[in-house]
Order: sequence, then structure tokens, then C-alpha cells
Amino acid sequence: MKFGMSLFTCDRGITPADAAVAAEEHGFDTFYVPEHTHIPVVRASNHPGTGDEIPDDRYFRTLDPWVALGSAASATSRIGLGTSVALPLEHDPIALAKTIATVDHLSGGRVTLGVGFGWNMEELADHGIPPNKKRTALRDYLAAMQALWTAEEAEHDGPFVKFGPSWAWPKPVQQPRPPILLGAGGTEKNFEWIVRAGDGWITTPIEQAIDESVQRLGELWTEAGRSGKPRVIVLADQPDLEQLRHWDAVGVDEAVFSFPDASADESRLFVKDLAEKLAPLRP
Repeated sequence: MKFGMSLFTCDRGITPADAAVAAEEHGFDTFYVPEHTHIPVVRASNHPGTGDEIPDDRYFRTLDPWVALGSAASATSRIGLGTSVALPLEHDPIALAKTIATVDHLSGGRVTLGVGFGWNMEELADHGIPPNKKRTALRDYLAAMQALWTAEEAEHDGPFVKFGPSWAWPKPVQQPRPPILLGAGGTEKNFEWIVRAGDGWITTPIEQAIDESVQRLGELWTEAGRSGKPRVIVLADQPDLEQLRHWDAVGVDEAVFSFPDASADESRLFVKDLAEKLAPLRP
């Protein structure tokens, strides 16, 4: 099993570059950041964990994920760089395709694209996305981006994205695309979306008993004729070694832990201590 670190980026505390360096130096495999462009003050959408209350002011202060990962890429050489999760529907997909391809190119193929549908309907609406079409729209955006990532003369004619034959470089190092993982609840509908449009699943923080979900995703994957197995990442709460061993046994590929909302020095110490606790599970 691999181990990753996630930083809820904001304009205080440790920087993404320093956090990624600390994670890399202490043997972590991956480094993730989230995304919100803005949080509308007036909204009907409930946060999945805390209802009508926003649980953390960092939601208002989140850094751009691709600028953050670009800075992390320039400061590191090995660690994987990902989003947990990005919201592609809040971007122009043609421009976003170039941004992601550029980070993958400059990092030597280290990008993982964790995506979400978005729980905040008002946030999506401000970007022109009908809430009842977000699944279809995300699938279309990703298909359009993959066309730009792979074809010498790319074109796409979908329900949300259309463009004629076009040149677009750089191409991502990873072909035909950086891995696409859906961060969402472990439902049949979400798993069917993953099997059709993605490469794996990122659990939600409130899901820890996932044995049946991992098994079901694998069944749908095989039934759809996909090769290999879906990648599964668990957002872990504590470094419980027995729980981690169990997740490894049922097919989880990676456990990701979160940096605290703390100073740079405290964050570096947290990573060091966490790495020491996880040492018995490393080869």
C-alpha cells in the first residue's frame, strides 16, 4: 500500500511546495490538494459533513490547485502530485487541458487528476453548470480534454464542449491521460460513472467501512471489460496500523492523511511523526 499526504491549501501555514518537499523527504508517495474557486455566501447546498455550516474557513481561502502543484513540482523530483479533488466543471475545459498537460509535462508524468462533481450547487451555477447535468457535463469535459491530450489534430462534439480540428501541445507524459479518480460516495451510480469515465475511486472522509464497496467496484469494472483493476484511495483519519493492513488486504491501493491547519514548523513535525508511525507497514 502507498501512503500520501493532502494539504488543504490556503493563504496561511505551510506552502504547497514546502509541504510536498516534507512529504517526499519522509517517504510519502503522493501529495494532494483540493479546489474551490469561491464559496457563495447565500446558498441552499449543504456540506456533506456539516450541513448548512462550512466546517473550515480554508474553504474560502483555497489556493488554485494547479498553481499549487506546479510549485510543488518544481521543488520535488519523485512524489506524485494530485488533486483531491479538483472541480473541472469550474473551468474552460480547453484551457484546463493545457494546464494539466503542462504540469504533467514539467513534472515528468507525476499528475493524478482526482475529480469531483461538486457538492456546492451555487458554486457550480456561478460557472454556468446546471446542477442536474453535472455528471454528464463532467464526463463530456474529460472526454474533450483527453482528445486534446492524445490527438495530433483534436476535435470534440459533445453536449457541453465542442471544437473543430485543433492543435494543442504539450501532451501529458502519461498517455492516453493522467489517471482520473472520482472523489465521491461509494454508490452504485458513482461506481458506474467511474467504470465508464474514470480509472478509480477516492473515498469520502466519512467512509471507512468500505470492504463491500471496493468489491462492488471491482465487479462492475470486470463486467465492463476494463483491464486491470480500479485504483482505490482511502482518505484516512488516523494511522491505525491494523485498519491499514485490512484495507491493503481488501484491495485499497493508497491511504492519504491530511496535514493539520498549523504553522510550517508544526506541519513538518507532523509529517515526520506520521512517517515514523507508518514505518512498520513500509517494505
